[in-house]
Amino acid sequence: MGKIEKAKALWKDRDNQMRYMRWLLLYSKPYLGRIIFMMLFSLLGTGISLLMTLISKRIIDDAIAGTDNMLIMLIVIYFAMIVLMQVFDVIWVMVKTMLNEKFTFGIRKQVYDKILASKWLDVQKYHTGDLMTRLTSDAGNIADGIITTLPSIVTLIIELLLVFFTLFYYSPLLALFSLFIAPVAAVVSWLLGGKMKKLQVKVQESEAAYRSFLQESIANLLIMKSFTNEEYASDRLVGLREDRFYWVYKRTKLSMVSSTIMSMTFQLGYIVAFTVGAFQIAAKVITYGTMSVFLTLVNRVQSPIMQLAQHIPKIVSILASAGRVMELQNIEEEEYTAENITAENIGIKVEHVSFGYTDEPVLVDVNLDIKPGETVAVVGESGIGKTTLIRLIMSFMDADEGKITFYNSAGESETANAGCRQFMSYVPQGNTLISGTIRENIRMGRLDATEEEMIEILKLVAAYDFIMKLPKGLDTVIGEKGHGLSEGQSQRIAIARALIRRAPFLILDEATSALDEATELAVLEGIAKFEPKPTCMVITHRKSVLKYCDKEIMIENKKATEI
Repeated sequence: MGKIEKAKALWKDRDNQMRYMRWLLLYSKPYLGRIIFMMLFSLLGTGISLLMTLISKRIIDDAIAGTDNMLIMLIVIYFAMIVLMQVFDVIWVMVKTMLNEKFTFGIRKQVYDKILASKWLDVQKYHTGDLMTRLTSDAGNIADGIITTLPSIVTLIIELLLVFFTLFYYSPLLALFSLFIAPVAAVVSWLLGGKMKKLQVKVQESEAAYRSFLQESIANLLIMKSFTNEEYASDRLVGLREDRFYWVYKRTKLSMVSSTIMSMTFQLGYIVAFTVGAFQIAAKVITYGTMSVFLTLVNRVQSPIMQLAQHIPKIVSILASAGRVMELQNIEEEEYTAENITAENIGIKVEHVSFGYTDEPVLVDVNLDIKPGETVAVVGESGIGKTTLIRLIMSFMDADEGKITFYNSAGESETANAGCRQFMSYVPQGNTLISGTIRENIRMGRLDATEEEMIEILKLVAAYDFIMKLPKGLDTVIGEKGHGLSEGQSQRIAIARALIRRAPFLILDEATSALDEATELAVLEGIAKFEPKPTCMVITHRKSVLKYCDKEIMIENKKATEI
């Protein structure tokens, strides 16, 4: 595709570009006052610099003419303005940096909140590394664009007009010639803009792949080591780095070509201004001071034009990042309602539910009725759909067909939705502890849990003794995924986290799989003694669990059968 075709493609995509721009402006509303203040501050600096140019002209002309009655004062004023400009620069950088940090965090928090509120299955379509790139690199691009790039464009346009009319006052010909360079810069930027956007997207995608591999390989370091894949992992990382280097190189090369073309054009303008000034001095038409004004102002006209042109790649980068973040913003949010049911003595009905992750169904026409206070075992082969059923019940996913309803002993009911998790508690498969203290992990189940409540629950799940033997007891710091604890110890803490919630509906997904038989027995007996007794769904492969259950449900051939 040639440059003209790329420019046409960019023009055809203008609706999306405008949509991204409107989104950016909407996000900038809370910071609009501070952004305008920064723009005015910057324009004040422009005004001072123009005044300095005129004072320098007066100093040169007075020095050549030998009129020194105001010379010292003008030099002092000029020096004071230099100091003032330095102070302006320091204040501007400080304000811009702090505002950029706040704005970046604001975008990240909004996107993070959106991810938290979105449907789990839709979020799972994105790799964690890709989500992190959007939350960090893309959010940073957007913040820098709104705080720095877009205000700079407005400021540069105003600066260009001020400087142009000042130069026009001294030399209309030079002013018009300097302005003639603007279309050249605009055409170059326009022709390269479409390709620049595609390259920026590729750079972000390559960064996402790079981060994703780093995260996954470190998180699964045990697997890498167990299969002696250290060299493979290192080579893979180099390959991903080479891919990223390739796209960064192409983007940088294109940007440098654009900058070089415009720089050469501006140098031509400066040479013309210098030549015209030299001939006018030779003809005694202008003074040396006026010559210095010519050279300074021609640069000051060209500089905003060049900077505006250089902002085109930045705008492209901002719009590309905005598109990636907006993609997350468009994820459908979960429904949160649980107003029709009192959270006591909860049962559940699953009626004619079918679901498939693809066109191939995992569950077909599933029907269940778990009454309040019952403990039900859900059994079946691995990969048959047991965890899928739990995810449907907890509204992490929506059923393709059928209905799931919670009800209580008072006859109240509520169709399953994300809000129903308020009266549910869950122990998922695997190690789900987070880095921090054991106390913090348990309190995730209920943030206002007291010390006494935690100790009571820990004793119920046979975790109190081993925790008290740790160096700092409940305040012992553990690593990611419970590093520093055994799998069995981590599992008991996860069960305690679920029970501390005192939810009327409890789901245990292979919650005792890492425990030995004696410890499992102690944990299950503790749960059985729990008051008030919750309705409990237990996904298990262990026969020893069944004696604690009121009934058994077999998932087989995509259907559920009560045994």
